[in-house]
Amino acid sequence: MILMKHILSALLAFYAFVSISWAQTAPTVAAASDLKFALEEIAANYKSDKGQDVKLVFGSSGVLWQQVKNGAPFGLLMSADEAYIDDLYKNGLTVDEGSLYAIGRIVLLQKKGNSIKLSADKDGLIKAIQAAKKIAIANPDHAPYGRAAKEYLLNIGVWDQAQPKLVFGENISQATMFALTGSADFAISALSLASSPQIQAQANDVLIPDSLHKPLKQKMALIKNTAPSAKDFYFYLREPKSKQVMTRYGFSVPR
Repeated sequence: MILMKHILSALLAFYAFVSISWAQTAPTVAAASDLKFALEEIAANYKSDKGQDVKLVFGSSGVLWQQVKNGAPFGLLMSADEAYIDDLYKNGLTVDEGSLYAIGRIVLLQKKGNSIKLSADKDGLIKAIQAAKKIAIANPDHAPYGRAAKEYLLNIGVWDQAQPKLVFGENISQATMFALTGSADFAISALSLASSPQIQAQANDVLIPDSLHKPLKQKMALIKNTAPSAKDFYFYLREPKSKQVMTRYGFSVPR
């Protein structure tokens, strides 16, 4: 009888330890690449405020969406296109329909010292395209910012001129790096990246009117069966302090 009590006590202690460890496990957040600088700052604030680490995985929204469908162990997906979250919800892979966390903007971006004059209007852009050898955008097949770039070029009427010179990044961060390293004369990048001190020190940018592409409605959702720590970070992202960071990086955020 005494032995049985010891065994039960040991089992209860073990399960309590496992439960606490699971609850405190650092959540893995899969996030669109346009969030890199903003989300790293928010994660640092979360560590300072809550004493909890967050694992960040960045990529194009389409690739991350596919990884979730394939069973990747993410706790939270922050997509740059709400459609990916909507699809996961319809397929029963998220806790709920998720929430809109930001609306993004796109910019023309070039490395400082580049002699090509950038302008977001048609005449100015045609001149920039003619002077450029390579123009970088994210791959529109799976990157929302690449789709917005393509829509902009189509809507302004310069797609045919630009297409032969396009080089595609796997995500918006890579497309931006093409411009910063000189592999492209300029890129159509994310305002959130261009607003970071790291990139402002290296590049110039011109804001593209948001009337020239569909709104970049960015949505996030918790993945089913995730650890409680992912839910904690999800709600932290919706707090005013986190929204202030997002706004500083050029996002429009819901109230």
